[in-house]
Amino acid sequence: MPTEWPLPENDPWSTPFAQTLMEQLDLFPGASVLDVAAGGGIPAFHIAEIVGEKGTVLAVDAHQGQVMRARSIQGRRLPWLRFEVGDMRRLPPDLGRFDRITGNLSFMFFRPNRFEALKQLTGFLNPGGQIVLTFPVLGTFDSLWQIVDEEMSRLGFENERRALDEYINERPSAEQARQWLEELGFTKASATERPLEVPTGPDRAFLEHPLLRGGFLDDVYECFEDQGLAEEFMTDISKDVSRFTPLFAQRCALSGWKPPGDDVN
Repeated sequence: MPTEWPLPENDPWSTPFAQTLMEQLDLFPGASVLDVAAGGGIPAFHIAEIVGEKGTVLAVDAHQGQVMRARSIQGRRLPWLRFEVGDMRRLPPDLGRFDRITGNLSFMFFRPNRFEALKQLTGFLNPGGQIVLTFPVLGTFDSLWQIVDEEMSRLGFENERRALDEYINERPSAEQARQWLEELGFTKASATERPLEVPTGPDRAFLEHPLLRGGFLDDVYECFEDQGLAEEFMTDISKDVSRFTPLFAQRCALSGWKPPGDDVN
């Protein structure tokens, strides 16, 4: 069936994760949906089209610029879809309940206590409802982190190595995330992983890669107190990307169902 609001083909990061989300999400016409960390509307627009005018979609994001951009794209269309500024970790208790809760590339923002943030979020889900969240799981870009760790060790950057280790191990595994849903009483809890290759070239193509420098590479820089040293270190890494390519992100879709007639929170 043709759709006016498909997942955009020109987004190399949000769309692949959203595709994984949509594979797990069980939608129906008239459903009420809360979409957290909604960004520019991938996949909120697509979800709104599926639930139709008898449904509702509330898409929240902590950044006003993202919300304004999504509203500009929407215009007067899909009036049952609303974009609002809101921190998914601090949503107002009177927000209401929803049949589905989604969040594309959201779970990585649940820091510092992901379990408590997940528990709070599931309180907004109707009994019998489903939650689906996607995130880059533990194992993402491991080939790169191994090279960075080896180079830090070779150069004697022990403080930087410890900081990098803390960052990497802070990211939950798919199994850990699934277990958290089970601890909250959810049924049919699953964590589905899909690899995503992220192509890159050497030198500035790597250091300024829009999918890498916007978050993942910045975490390496933050391991250094001396940013000049960090730039020198990463410039050396960038000269030979064949050591860690192909570079893979591990997409994870966390899914679970709240028992009917039971408020697990």
